[in-house]
Amino acid sequence: MDLNAQIKKETASILDEVIAIRRHIHAHPELSFEEYETSKFVSNKLKEWNIPHETGIVKTGIVGLIEPTNTSNNCIALRADLDALPITEMNDVSYKSTNEGVMHACGHDVHTAMLLGTAKILNGLKDELKVAVKLIFQPGEEKLPGGASLMIAEKVLENPSVSEIYALHVFPELEAGKVGLRGGMYMASCDEIRMTVKGKGGHGAMPHQNIDPILISAHLITSLQQIVSRNCPPQIPCVLSFGRIEGLGATNVIPDEVKLEGTFRTMNETWRKAAHEKIKNQSEILVQSMGGEIDVDIQVGYPYLENDPELTSTAKQKAINLLGNDNVVDLPLRLTGEDFAYFSQKIPATFIRIGVKNEARDIIYPVHNKRFDIDEKAIEIGMQTLLAQVLDR
Repeated sequence: MDLNAQIKKETASILDEVIAIRRHIHAHPELSFEEYETSKFVSNKLKEWNIPHETGIVKTGIVGLIEPTNTSNNCIALRADLDALPITEMNDVSYKSTNEGVMHACGHDVHTAMLLGTAKILNGLKDELKVAVKLIFQPGEEKLPGGASLMIAEKVLENPSVSEIYALHVFPELEAGKVGLRGGMYMASCDEIRMTVKGKGGHGAMPHQNIDPILISAHLITSLQQIVSRNCPPQIPCVLSFGRIEGLGATNVIPDEVKLEGTFRTMNETWRKAAHEKIKNQSEILVQSMGGEIDVDIQVGYPYLENDPELTSTAKQKAINLLGNDNVVDLPLRLTGEDFAYFSQKIPATFIRIGVKNEARDIIYPVHNKRFDIDEKAIEIGMQTLLAQVLDR
């Protein structure tokens, strides 16, 4: 039996079990850095399959290790995330969330189930492994500072040292049965901006007696767009958007202050740092020139995610060999963020998208949506894709 046929046979044999695992995790979601029951569940599965692992990393994180029968000096890592989102699920399914106001709306239940299934198969194939495989079950992907950064700080990429790392992520824009990859820059850094513009409130009919923070904020938002359009090198993807403005005045009341919240995203760490300074300086100068004051807080988020070109090219070819050329697509750049980027900044990494869409079954909703779900065919494809990265060497 050739390798790809073996991979498909192995995944088919445990698919029902892994779907049940996914549904259990989906029904019992937990928020970032609070994944205590999820962590226990994962640990119990690894114990059941006699896979050595360490718990309690960043409180709820787990690291397992599958070592080949024959000694290997090389170790690669596979990563899945554990946390859910503060969303109330609206799907009418048997595995609907039982934790009110919490939902696996980003597919982390799927990622964890796929990694568990992959781990079970790999553990049964120790005689065929040419590398050791570290299993990283990571907490807190959805919340700063990001569980990836904290696990790295706790030496998750050491003892044994990891030479390359892979992760899967659901992709509702792609049909189930397909996977997507992109070498080089793929996802953006993501920083949160919070500003408070302070003025002097009063009657809207007597603006000359006031310092209007509403007007100042309007000028400020327009002015800051020039940070991107006139300062960012055109070859660097970049966006600055404000999604929240709060000025609690009225039709004839100018408030004392306005609060602004936005996001800054880019794919170049040097420009990122420079842009932060420009945003702060330009905001202070403009607001002060109009008689107001401003507090600027830029919360630095995840770095940009870069897939190692050589590693990703090899991963793509393995996927083509396994799934066929028509089922492997090239992905465009995205300005969304992902804390797997911390791993990609340390060692060669590849972030692979797994299609989950099924229009005929109305499985079309994006991640972070209360109706998000997947075609569970994707679970089998995900396990096969991970297995190919490990076994095809």
